[in-house]
Amino acid sequence: MKITRKTTILEIGCLVCQALREAGISSFLSGGAVVSIYTKNQYESFDLDFVSYGDRKRISEVMASLGFVKGLGRHFIHPDTQYFVEFPGLAAAIGDQLIERFAEMKSKAGVLTLLTPTDCVMDRLSAYYHWNDEQSLDQAILVAKSRKIDLNRIEDWSRRERMTEKFQVFRNRLLPKRK
Repeated sequence: MKITRKTTILEIGCLVCQALREAGISSFLSGGAVVSIYTKNQYESFDLDFVSYGDRKRISEVMASLGFVKGLGRHFIHPDTQYFVEFPGLAAAIGDQLIERFAEMKSKAGVLTLLTPTDCVMDRLSAYYHWNDEQSLDQAILVAKSRKIDLNRIEDWSRRERMTEKFQVFRNRLLPKRK
């Protein structure tokens, strides 16, 4: 599949993940791009954050084979799309919670491995909890309203993160009390 201006964020994610997988490099998508995919762009991200333990030189070769060029820092840009790809680090945890399960989505471009909806909400809440990032709280709510999540698991995780008060803010905004 050729990347064009019409290639969606899901298709780019699938292309990158599939190409890395075919090169023997495991990866998964995290961050705002997952929010975009799960909410059908109610929140729109233009940056796809992939987590991979793969060799950086080999990752660069795979990205070049897809037409991406190395930009500043950890970014890869493609001349035919507004989306860019980043490999921000090696974190396979959200707070102290290891990520053990992943979701997969398919398109004509391949298979994308990404955070589950519940882990996506926890990822966004982590930014809200630790950096008071209100936009991340809004993103967590969008995903929670768009997809099936495990609210009990999120509450347990929030308790372990010592963020029960902020979890209550999330819960109250997600499930407002009826009068």
